[in-house]
Amino acid sequence: MKKNIENYPLKLTGENIPMVDFRNVSKAYGDLVVLDSLNLKVEEGEMVTVIGPSGSGKTTVLRMLMALEKINSGVIYVDGEPLSHMEKNGKLVRANEKYLRRQRAEIGMCFQHFNLFPHMTALENCMEAPVHVLGLTKKQARERSEELLDMVGMLEKANEHPSRLSGGQQQRVAIARSLAMRPKMMLFDEVTSALDPEVIGEVTSVIRKLVSKHNLTMLMVTHQMGFAREISDRVCFFYDGKIEEQGKPDDIFENPQKERTQQFLSAVLEAG
Repeated sequence: MKKNIENYPLKLTGENIPMVDFRNVSKAYGDLVVLDSLNLKVEEGEMVTVIGPSGSGKTTVLRMLMALEKINSGVIYVDGEPLSHMEKNGKLVRANEKYLRRQRAEIGMCFQHFNLFPHMTALENCMEAPVHVLGLTKKQARERSEELLDMVGMLEKANEHPSRLSGGQQQRVAIARSLAMRPKMMLFDEVTSALDPEVIGEVTSVIRKLVSKHNLTMLMVTHQMGFAREISDRVCFFYDGKIEEQGKPDDIFENPQKERTQQFLSAVLEAG
Protein backbone atom coordinates (compact mmCIF):
# COMPACT_ATOMS: atom_id res chain seq x y z
CA MET A 1 0.00 0.00 0.00
CA LYS A 2 2.96 2.34 0.43
CA LYS A 3 3.55 4.73 -2.45
CA ASN A 4 6.22 7.35 -2.98
CA ILE A 5 5.23 10.93 -2.24
CA GLU A 6 7.45 12.73 -4.69
CA ASN A 7 4.49 14.02 -6.67
CA TYR A 8 2.82 15.74 -3.70
CA PRO A 9 3.48 19.47 -3.19
CA LEU A 10 5.58 20.58 -0.22
CA LYS A 11 2.74 22.95 0.68
CA LEU A 12 -0.45 24.15 -0.96
CA THR A 13 -0.40 27.63 -2.46
CA GLY A 14 -2.81 29.90 -4.29
CA GLU A 15 -6.31 31.04 -3.50
CA ASN A 16 -9.07 29.11 -1.75
CA ILE A 17 -6.81 26.56 -0.06
CA PRO A 18 -9.03 24.08 1.83
CA MET A 19 -8.61 23.82 5.59
CA VAL A 20 -8.30 20.03 5.23
CA ASP A 21 -7.12 18.13 2.19
CA PHE A 22 -6.74 14.33 2.27
CA ARG A 23 -4.92 13.21 -0.87
CA ASN A 24 -5.06 9.49 -1.65
CA VAL A 25 -4.78 8.64 2.04
CA SER A 26 -4.81 4.96 2.94
CA LYS A 27 -4.66 3.19 6.27
CA ALA A 28 -4.55 -0.51 7.01
CA TYR A 29 -3.98 -2.74 10.01
CA GLY A 30 -2.38 -5.80 8.49
CA ASP A 31 -4.81 -7.03 5.84
CA LEU A 32 -7.67 -4.90 7.15
CA VAL A 33 -7.98 -1.78 4.99
CA VAL A 34 -9.64 0.98 7.01
CA LEU A 35 -9.23 3.83 4.53
CA ASP A 36 -8.72 3.21 0.85
CA SER A 37 -7.15 6.09 -1.14
CA LEU A 38 -9.36 8.66 0.56
CA ASN A 39 -9.73 12.07 -1.05
CA LEU A 40 -11.57 14.55 1.14
CA LYS A 41 -11.52 18.34 1.30
CA VAL A 42 -13.07 20.54 3.99
CA GLU A 43 -13.22 24.23 3.19
CA GLU A 44 -12.46 26.96 5.72
CA GLY A 45 -15.56 27.66 7.81
CA GLU A 46 -17.37 24.58 6.52
CA MET A 47 -19.26 22.16 8.79
CA VAL A 48 -18.92 18.63 7.43
CA THR A 49 -20.54 15.61 9.04
CA VAL A 50 -19.38 12.05 8.44
CA ILE A 51 -21.90 9.24 8.76
CA GLY A 52 -21.73 5.54 8.02
CA PRO A 53 -21.76 2.06 9.57
CA SER A 54 -19.30 0.94 12.23
CA GLY A 55 -15.91 0.11 10.76
CA SER A 56 -16.33 2.35 7.73
CA GLY A 57 -13.35 4.55 8.65
CA LYS A 58 -15.16 7.57 10.13
CA THR A 59 -13.27 7.89 13.41
CA THR A 60 -9.97 6.97 11.74
CA VAL A 61 -10.26 10.18 9.69
CA LEU A 62 -10.47 12.23 12.89
CA ARG A 63 -7.67 10.31 14.58
CA MET A 64 -5.43 10.97 11.58
CA LEU A 65 -6.15 14.68 11.77
CA MET A 66 -5.10 14.58 15.42
CA ALA A 67 -1.95 12.69 14.36
CA LEU A 68 -3.00 9.80 16.60
CA GLU A 69 -2.78 7.36 13.68
CA LYS A 70 -0.02 7.07 11.11
CA ILE A 71 -1.06 6.80 7.49
CA ASN A 72 0.28 4.19 5.09
CA SER A 73 0.17 6.29 1.94
CA GLY A 74 -0.90 9.68 0.67
CA VAL A 75 -0.57 13.07 2.33
CA ILE A 76 -2.84 15.13 4.60
CA TYR A 77 -2.69 18.93 4.42
CA VAL A 78 -4.15 21.28 7.03
CA ASP A 79 -4.44 24.93 6.04
CA GLY A 80 -2.01 24.30 3.20
CA GLU A 81 0.70 22.73 5.37
CA PRO A 82 1.41 19.00 5.31
CA LEU A 83 0.25 17.34 8.54
CA SER A 84 1.39 13.78 8.09
CA HIS A 85 4.71 14.82 6.55
CA MET A 86 7.17 17.70 6.78
CA GLU A 87 9.69 19.31 4.44
CA LYS A 88 13.29 18.27 4.74
CA ASN A 89 15.94 19.20 2.13
CA GLY A 90 13.25 20.11 -0.36
CA LYS A 91 11.37 16.83 -0.01
CA LEU A 92 8.42 15.56 2.00
CA VAL A 93 9.39 13.08 4.69
CA ARG A 94 7.44 11.50 7.53
CA ALA A 95 6.71 14.09 10.20
CA ASN A 96 8.58 13.73 13.48
CA GLU A 97 6.89 13.99 16.87
CA LYS A 98 7.92 17.61 17.46
CA TYR A 99 6.36 18.69 14.16
CA LEU A 100 3.22 16.66 14.83
CA ARG A 101 2.80 18.24 18.27
CA ARG A 102 2.98 21.71 16.76
CA GLN A 103 0.42 20.86 14.09
CA ARG A 104 -1.83 19.06 16.56
CA ALA A 105 -2.00 22.17 18.75
CA GLU A 106 -3.95 23.92 15.98
CA ILE A 107 -6.74 21.33 15.94
CA GLY A 108 -9.28 20.87 18.71
CA MET A 109 -10.94 17.52 19.30
CA CYS A 110 -13.80 16.41 21.50
CA PHE A 111 -14.09 12.71 22.06
CA GLN A 112 -17.02 10.48 22.94
CA HIS A 113 -15.55 10.19 26.44
CA PHE A 114 -14.70 13.58 27.81
CA ASN A 115 -11.12 12.91 28.97
CA LEU A 116 -11.13 15.72 31.52
CA PHE A 117 -8.41 15.68 34.16
CA PRO A 118 -10.25 14.36 37.24
CA HIS A 119 -8.00 16.17 39.76
CA MET A 120 -8.62 19.58 38.17
CA THR A 121 -11.65 21.85 38.28
CA ALA A 122 -13.51 22.75 35.10
CA LEU A 123 -11.64 26.05 34.97
CA GLU A 124 -8.24 24.41 35.57
CA ASN A 125 -8.97 21.88 32.81
CA CYS A 126 -9.50 24.75 30.38
CA MET A 127 -6.43 26.71 31.54
CA GLU A 128 -3.92 23.87 31.50
CA ALA A 129 -3.00 23.70 27.79
CA PRO A 130 -3.05 27.46 27.07
CA VAL A 131 -0.53 27.96 29.88
CA HIS A 132 1.76 24.98 29.21
CA VAL A 133 1.46 24.72 25.41
CA LEU A 134 0.70 28.26 24.23
CA GLY A 135 2.64 30.04 26.96
CA LEU A 136 -0.21 32.25 28.17
CA THR A 137 0.02 33.73 31.65
CA LYS A 138 -2.37 32.29 34.20
CA LYS A 139 -4.31 35.54 34.13
CA GLN A 140 -4.67 35.41 30.35
CA ALA A 141 -5.64 31.73 30.42
CA ARG A 142 -8.17 32.32 33.19
CA GLU A 143 -9.84 35.16 31.31
CA ARG A 144 -10.01 33.14 28.11
CA SER A 145 -11.27 30.03 29.90
CA GLU A 146 -13.94 31.89 31.87
CA GLU A 147 -15.19 33.48 28.66
CA LEU A 148 -15.48 30.06 26.98
CA LEU A 149 -17.08 28.39 30.00
CA ASP A 150 -19.61 31.19 29.95
CA MET A 151 -20.24 30.58 26.25
CA VAL A 152 -21.01 26.89 26.87
CA GLY A 153 -23.14 27.68 29.92
CA MET A 154 -20.71 26.29 32.47
CA LEU A 155 -19.22 29.36 34.17
CA GLU A 156 -21.17 28.76 37.37
CA LYS A 157 -19.56 25.30 37.58
CA ALA A 158 -16.03 26.60 36.95
CA ASN A 159 -14.73 25.47 40.34
CA GLU A 160 -16.32 22.01 40.28
CA HIS A 161 -14.36 18.85 39.60
CA PRO A 162 -15.53 16.52 36.78
CA SER A 163 -16.88 13.95 39.26
CA ARG A 164 -19.45 16.51 40.37
CA LEU A 165 -20.63 17.27 36.82
CA SER A 166 -23.14 15.41 34.70
CA GLY A 167 -22.07 13.85 31.41
CA GLY A 168 -23.55 16.73 29.43
CA GLN A 169 -21.79 19.26 31.64
CA GLN A 170 -18.46 17.43 31.30
CA GLN A 171 -18.80 17.39 27.52
CA ARG A 172 -19.50 21.13 27.46
CA VAL A 173 -16.38 21.73 29.55
CA ALA A 174 -14.44 19.52 27.13
CA ILE A 175 -15.61 21.68 24.22
CA ALA A 176 -14.58 24.85 26.07
CA ARG A 177 -11.20 23.28 26.85
CA SER A 178 -10.62 22.54 23.15
CA LEU A 179 -11.65 26.05 22.13
CA ALA A 180 -9.25 27.56 24.67
CA MET A 181 -6.40 26.60 22.36
CA ARG A 182 -7.89 28.82 19.61
CA PRO A 183 -7.82 25.95 17.11
CA LYS A 184 -8.11 26.41 13.35
CA MET A 185 -10.68 23.65 13.30
CA MET A 186 -12.72 21.46 15.64
CA LEU A 187 -13.28 17.72 15.42
CA PHE A 188 -16.22 16.04 17.15
CA ASP A 189 -16.25 12.26 17.52
CA GLU A 190 -19.66 10.95 18.59
CA VAL A 191 -19.74 13.58 21.34
CA THR A 192 -23.31 12.73 22.36
CA SER A 193 -23.21 8.92 22.24
CA ALA A 194 -22.08 8.49 25.86
CA LEU A 195 -24.75 10.87 27.17
CA ASP A 196 -28.19 10.24 28.60
CA PRO A 197 -30.93 11.26 26.13
CA GLU A 198 -32.16 14.10 28.33
CA VAL A 199 -28.78 15.91 28.29
CA ILE A 200 -27.86 15.45 24.62
CA GLY A 201 -29.57 18.76 23.87
CA GLU A 202 -27.12 20.60 26.15
CA VAL A 203 -24.22 19.59 23.93
CA THR A 204 -25.92 19.91 20.55
CA SER A 205 -27.02 23.44 21.44
CA VAL A 206 -23.38 24.40 22.10
CA ILE A 207 -22.33 23.01 18.72
CA ARG A 208 -25.22 24.89 17.07
CA LYS A 209 -23.90 28.09 18.66
CA LEU A 210 -20.40 27.39 17.35
CA VAL A 211 -21.76 26.87 13.85
CA SER A 212 -23.94 29.98 13.84
CA LYS A 213 -21.67 32.48 15.62
CA HIS A 214 -18.11 31.37 14.97
CA ASN A 215 -16.53 30.81 11.59
CA LEU A 216 -14.84 27.60 12.72
CA THR A 217 -14.08 24.76 10.37
CA MET A 218 -15.69 21.64 11.86
CA LEU A 219 -15.66 17.95 11.07
CA MET A 220 -18.09 15.79 13.02
CA VAL A 221 -18.76 12.06 13.24
CA THR A 222 -22.22 11.32 14.60
CA HIS A 223 -24.98 8.73 14.60
CA GLN A 224 -27.61 11.43 15.18
CA MET A 225 -29.04 11.82 11.71
CA GLY A 226 -31.47 14.62 12.58
CA PHE A 227 -28.73 16.71 14.11
CA ALA A 228 -26.41 16.01 11.16
CA ARG A 229 -29.08 17.11 8.72
CA GLU A 230 -29.85 20.29 10.63
CA ILE A 231 -26.35 21.53 11.29
CA SER A 232 -24.16 20.45 8.37
CA ASP A 233 -23.08 22.24 5.22
CA ARG A 234 -22.19 18.85 3.74
CA VAL A 235 -22.70 15.22 4.70
CA CYS A 236 -20.30 12.43 3.70
CA PHE A 237 -21.46 8.83 3.83
CA PHE A 238 -18.54 6.49 4.43
CA TYR A 239 -18.62 2.84 3.46
CA ASP A 240 -15.76 0.37 3.44
CA GLY A 241 -13.04 2.98 3.81
CA LYS A 242 -14.28 5.29 1.07
CA ILE A 243 -16.72 8.13 0.58
CA GLU A 244 -19.66 6.36 -1.02
CA GLU A 245 -21.72 9.51 -1.41
CA GLN A 246 -21.61 13.14 -0.31
CA GLY A 247 -23.70 16.26 -0.76
CA LYS A 248 -25.95 18.79 0.88
CA PRO A 249 -27.85 17.37 3.87
CA ASP A 250 -31.28 17.56 2.23
CA ASP A 251 -29.99 15.76 -0.86
CA ILE A 252 -28.37 12.97 1.16
CA PHE A 253 -31.30 12.43 3.50
CA GLU A 254 -34.15 13.05 1.07
CA ASN A 255 -32.76 11.67 -2.16
CA PRO A 256 -29.67 9.48 -1.69
CA GLN A 257 -28.36 8.19 -5.01
CA LYS A 258 -26.38 5.14 -3.93
CA GLU A 259 -28.02 1.92 -2.80
CA ARG A 260 -25.71 1.56 0.21
CA THR A 261 -26.59 5.06 1.38
CA GLN A 262 -30.29 4.28 1.02
CA GLN A 263 -29.94 1.02 2.98
CA PHE A 264 -27.93 2.66 5.77
CA LEU A 265 -30.29 5.59 6.22
CA SER A 266 -33.34 3.35 6.07
CA ALA A 267 -31.93 1.08 8.79
CA VAL A 268 -30.78 3.97 11.02
CA LEU A 269 -33.95 6.00 10.70
CA GLU A 270 -36.14 2.96 11.35
CA ALA A 271 -34.11 2.10 14.44
CA GLY A 272 -34.42 5.68 15.67
